[in-house]
Amino acid sequence: MNSIKSILDEFETFIQQATPQVKSFHPDYEYALWEMLKNGGKRFRPMLLFLSILEFNPIKFQDEQQCLNIFNVALALECLHTYSLIHDDLPAMDNASLRRSHPTLHIKYDETLAILVGDALNTYAFFLLSQNTFEDSLKIQLISELSYNGGMHGMVLGQALDCHFENIPLSLQELEFLHTRKTGMLIASSLKMGAIIANVEPSLIKKLYTLGLRLGLMFQIYDDIIDATQESIQAGKTTNNDSHKNSYVNLLGLSQAQIYLNDMKKHFLEECKNTSTTFYDIFANIINSYFK
Repeated sequence: MNSIKSILDEFETFIQQATPQVKSFHPDYEYALWEMLKNGGKRFRPMLLFLSILEFNPIKFQDEQQCLNIFNVALALECLHTYSLIHDDLPAMDNASLRRSHPTLHIKYDETLAILVGDALNTYAFFLLSQNTFEDSLKIQLISELSYNGGMHGMVLGQALDCHFENIPLSLQELEFLHTRKTGMLIASSLKMGAIIANVEPSLIKKLYTLGLRLGLMFQIYDDIIDATQESIQAGKTTNNDSHKNSYVNLLGLSQAQIYLNDMKKHFLEECKNTSTTFYDIFANIINSYFK
């Protein structure tokens, strides 16, 4: 039986070996395309995809072609997420100089190349989904989920709200609307896409998506706390960078944001218990590992 650790280790090797070959006379383009992926990351969204499949249809990982298909879906998620980070770090948005413990692409190269690498990873995510050998109906479902949650209705809308309302305080309800889209929907879609691949019944898929949205909000609150409490070297990315943003720390204060996160953890795990005992154990481990 595959463990999540062994799958993530195999996936990391897969990422390193999946570097696109794009030959041209541009001095940096080909290497820059995959640089951010090779620099590491939490692989949080691929992990959620894998966990859904391991819980509901683990035999998928025993078939070599099915496993390759799953890895391509996970890579599509990671490509879309990485594109969003590259664009988020740009001078027009967060103007960050460090990501995944390395200089951001616009710092190492230039802003134009960083924008174009982000564009390339965005579109490459959907190319990856189109190339696996799942039946067409499943491929269409996966493409639909990723494009909806990562696009104009989800992550992009969240980013637009985040940037537009800098220096304009939002209510808690508005803040959660923003971050449900900016962070939560791509995290929720990772769980949902895994459940779709595992052929889970629709009612449970809907429940998992709701859990994913709440997990995404916890992820964002914790990220806001990191920004306020850790140095850039410790966090592996530019921190103390949200003073003009609508963050949970700015709205609630640091101590209240921590209390709010702890309350969300408690209610989230109670919901997990009602969904799946195994999922409760899994998410308890995730929360203890990621939200220390």
